[in-house]
Amino acid sequence: MDNFNGNIISKLPATGTSIFAIMSGLAREHNALNLSQGFPDFTISEELIKLVNDNMLKGNNQYAPMPGIQILRERISEMFSDRYKVTYHPETEITITAGATQALFTAIEAFIRPGDEVIIFEPAYDSYGPAVRLQGGMVKYAQLRQPEYTIDWETLPSLISGNTRMIIINSPHNPTGSIIKSSDLKKLETLIKNRDIILMSDEVYEHLIFDNLKHESVCKYPSLATHSIVVGSFGKTFHATGWKCGFVLAPPNLTAEFRKVHQFVVFAVNTPVQYAVAEFLKNKENYVHLGQFYQEKRDRFLELIKTSRFKAVPAKGTYFQLLNYSSISEEKELDFAIRLTKEHGIASVPVSSFYHNQTDNKMLRFCFAKTNETLEKAAEIICKI
Repeated sequence: MDNFNGNIISKLPATGTSIFAIMSGLAREHNALNLSQGFPDFTISEELIKLVNDNMLKGNNQYAPMPGIQILRERISEMFSDRYKVTYHPETEITITAGATQALFTAIEAFIRPGDEVIIFEPAYDSYGPAVRLQGGMVKYAQLRQPEYTIDWETLPSLISGNTRMIIINSPHNPTGSIIKSSDLKKLETLIKNRDIILMSDEVYEHLIFDNLKHESVCKYPSLATHSIVVGSFGKTFHATGWKCGFVLAPPNLTAEFRKVHQFVVFAVNTPVQYAVAEFLKNKENYVHLGQFYQEKRDRFLELIKTSRFKAVPAKGTYFQLLNYSSISEEKELDFAIRLTKEHGIASVPVSSFYHNQTDNKMLRFCFAKTNETLEKAAEIICKI
């Protein structure tokens, strides 16, 4: 076959392989414990697996409706009504997506035009920035304040301009495990009032919140909700990240535009999984105790590593824990993470990878969505470093 000699101009020239793929690849190569990529290493509900299989056998294997099957959208509406006392109409305000990342990308593609500005809080999930740039948008970065990774309200207003089209927030926050407070959302209400700004709220870890804290969804704030796209994930909730099933909540005008793009990205989402999740959601016990479940894992992990030289501010949500290694090494985060994988047999993710300029704070992210056996093995290694 002849080689193509055309001049290919990359739309993402500065973007390489995902850090998650890199670290997971190193973990496999060196047979290391993989606490880098955010997925559980324990089994999911046998009941949920059976429900998927049953629906396959029933013949629910063809295309689902573009917005998602009706019964699943109704279940989501019921769940949000129960949890947050808000109403999202299944027909016009709820869309099922092929995971949260597709939802995020589709929303950005639907609303961001060349020259539009999008404010992103760093450290940030790595898909936000590239999705904006692919649409010709400009990213403005707001730095979260350490050690609690809170919004800097002194500098954020100065980032707003007449070209600001979207603000992306994420709570509970990946990678830091911090959460947005009610006071933050009230300030956001004031900030975007009477402005043509969309708020996209990545809430995929909404059920994974600790220490008797409450998840502050933007849907609880009426004047914010009219501007907002809420993104959720069943993969995170039901320990089945490989199923890639999520959802988007938004008012009718935003949903209509979202679906115009959604239909040409994936059109429809895995049919038997949708039916299974709809049935599984009928029992609140299948998700309401997730915070307690993961808090026990966080507490176990922190207790096991308390004699190590790493320093931790306990995560308030998600299944990620940041560990500071400044008392151990002056190496850059990526170099240190690679060395830990190769020499000590444990893989993590450098938090610098979540900054556009690779800001280095001597911080690594570890996933504790693991069996107790895995956490004990990981802690044994960490305490020897």
